[in-house]
Amino acid sequence: SERARRSVGATVAACRIALSGQGLAANLAGGTHHAYADKGGGFCVFNDAAVAARLMQAEHARHARRSLPVAIIDLDVHQGNGTAHIFRNDTSVFTLSLHGAKNFPFRKEPSSLDVDLPDGCGDDEYLHALDHALDELERRFAPGLVIYLAGADPFAGDRLGRLRLSFDGLEARDRRVFDWAFKRRTPLAFCMAGGYGHEINETVQVQVNTYRVALEYWRRWQVL
Repeated sequence: SERARRSVGATVAACRIALSGQGLAANLAGGTHHAYADKGGGFCVFNDAAVAARLMQAEHARHARRSLPVAIIDLDVHQGNGTAHIFRNDTSVFTLSLHGAKNFPFRKEPSSLDVDLPDGCGDDEYLHALDHALDELERRFAPGLVIYLAGADPFAGDRLGRLRLSFDGLEARDRRVFDWAFKRRTPLAFCMAGGYGHEINETVQVQVNTYRVALEYWRRWQVL
């Protein structure tokens, strides 16, 4: 569909903007991480993060004549099975997924690093797991670009999430990811991924909070 194609294009555009010197950019949609290279899945037609990662690598190789390692940090509550499968044998892309262990997809694909979280996981347990995951990512990989899936569905009020993160917990999550990339001067593009609140205004509030934190970090990038 046109929407699916434009969603991919918006993630590509965000990556190009982030890499152009802006440091940080976003897609209002995207995060369709259940799509495989040859098929869709889980309401996802095309895998925007995978397309963007591959295209950024091709463009970078053409202009810089060297490789661009890409880290995809997937914090949607559902495992990014399509992304994991696409890059399963590719050492130039690191796939990190924190997700509900018992949530969809029920047959998960191995990412570079998977962190399974129990039903009911709250702020403290989640942030502790994220800190360890980011440390492990840094130990194993040095990205030139980060693509961040900032799903709103770990929120306690989400119909499909099964985790129990608060507004503050999700904001702290976002700050950790943006700060991790900023401290390493690694350009970052993000998309909103999932969010299925019982109250739509709560899902929107989680997403607005992500953008508010992102704006703060974008301003920091502009004075480098």
